[in-house]
Amino acid sequence: MNDGKGNHLPKNPIEAQGYLIKAVYERFGDEALPIIADVLAKQGCSLGLRIKTKLPDNRLSTVAAAFTKSFDPNLVKVISVSDEEFQIQGTKCPFGLENTSRELCEAVMAIDHAYFRAAVSDSISLEIKQTVAAGDAFCDTIYTLPRP
Repeated sequence: MNDGKGNHLPKNPIEAQGYLIKAVYERFGDEALPIIADVLAKQGCSLGLRIKTKLPDNRLSTVAAAFTKSFDPNLVKVISVSDEEFQIQGTKCPFGLENTSRELCEAVMAIDHAYFRAAVSDSISLEIKQTVAAGDAFCDTIYTLPRP
């Protein structure tokens, strides 16, 4: 969709947030990354705490199932889900970060990491194996809980 003047318009609030994130990053560069990560982590924490109250338990598999409900299965694949690990791969960034930078992706992914830390456990780790932001063909992210 465009505004009739050739300007692309966002399709949803996440894409609009991505426009803002990219504009701030383009203007301020790496200096903006900690600010972007901090703000998005707060948003992720808020979302994670909210979903936690709506679910029957806070097992990783339960939270992951809720997290993936809004995904387009043509764009995101669940590779594995258990109470110890959740792995997804996607071909399109919902924030539109394709071909920006790995560092920007890592800052923005603070939203999802904080979501899982709030909803599952503060000890959950996030590994970004691949990212379309760095020019990879797809994103590959793994959330892992330490073994008890």
